[in-house]
Amino acid sequence: MSILKKPIVTEKATSLNEKGQYAFEVERTANKVEIKKEIEKLYGVTVIGISTIRTQGKLKSRFTKTGAVTGRRPNGKKAIVTVKEGDVIDFYSGI
Repeated sequence: MSILKKPIVTEKATSLNEKGQYAFEVERTANKVEIKKEIEKLYGVTVIGISTIRTQGKLKSRFTKTGAVTGRRPNGKKAIVTVKEGDVIDFYSGI
């Protein structure tokens, strides 16, 4: 099973690409060493640094005919990866 779940392609995360930084959603149990090895293997780039962020799942409610139902989105983890200057990760090449 892969440690990387998916790249995060939002406006804010895409603006980081100009600085050589890329955002990924990763497994909650993954550490920085595992993330670095996985990215270097998959994308063939040299990773300089990694910042990880644990995210709390949002509380959501919805209303049904029988009353309100509350639930929670799952917790997660993100990694902001900085690659060596000149290296590029292209998320759209496979499309």
